[in-house]
Amino acid sequence: MPNLSTKEHDFTAQILWTGNTGRGTESYRAYERTWQVQTPGKPVIHCSNDPMLGGDPTLHNPEDMLLSALSACHMLWYLHLASEAEVVVTGYQDAPIGRGETAPNGAGRFLSATLRPKITLAPGSDPAVADALHGRIHEVCFIARSVAFPVSYDATYSFAAA
Repeated sequence: MPNLSTKEHDFTAQILWTGNTGRGTESYRAYERTWQVQTPGKPVIHCSNDPMLGGDPTLHNPEDMLLSALSACHMLWYLHLASEAEVVVTGYQDAPIGRGETAPNGAGRFLSATLRPKITLAPGSDPAVADALHGRIHEVCFIARSVAFPVSYDATYSFAAA
């Protein structure tokens, strides 16, 4: 039974396996680990498995996409909270790192993720207030609230030229 104070909603995607080389999954090496995300009205995303598992290193893999989603969700909430706190952000970029492990049987998982945003603030913005906003994001970010591994941040700040 849903909580009456919350609102449920659905998210959708369409995944199409493109790796059938003509033999299907006849053997482990008979197929490619490629697929497309084909969500109506949006650009197609060409994907592959992690290169450690035989995937194409030039394509996004599920781990890339999870880490990117986590970083993007954090950024969007950060920008929202910054605007409410009157912290003027003029630039934001992130190079997150996800740490994973693979068991001998091939099962893998994320152990942690560290977001490393480089944030440019307008002159007069308080960097202490800007930094404190990160601690509030885990209360609201859909992705961060959904993952089963710790997420930390190591932000750096600079000021835009006046």
